[in-house]
Amino acid sequence: MVTVEDVREVARRLPRTTEHLIHDRVKFRVGKIVYVAFSRDEETMGFAFPREEREALVASQPTVFHLPGATDLRFAWAQAWLATLDHRQMHELVTDAWRMVVPKRVSAAHVAALPDP
Repeated sequence: MVTVEDVREVARRLPRTTEHLIHDRVKFRVGKIVYVAFSRDEETMGFAFPREEREALVASQPTVFHLPGATDLRFAWAQAWLATLDHRQMHELVTDAWRMVVPKRVSAAHVAALPDP
């Protein structure tokens, strides 16, 4: 099971990321753009995700992923239940969500600075 602390470990390493507590919800953002947010009970993680790929994501693993509420469908956003999300998936989702909100040069510089696997 993934926790907020697990996500925090990934997000804090991403350049320009700041953490905020807004209306009792933990959110990670770059500037004013939120790229990961948790439900108040910390059972669900929302994350930036391309609109055109959401349906396929949910269909691929409906026990892990779901669409946001009707009022949030206008955003490039998807959600996952933390209890069924694995750490590898979380790391990839958080990193990809961050890439959606930072300038390409910032993302490229971050990737270039990573050690070779």
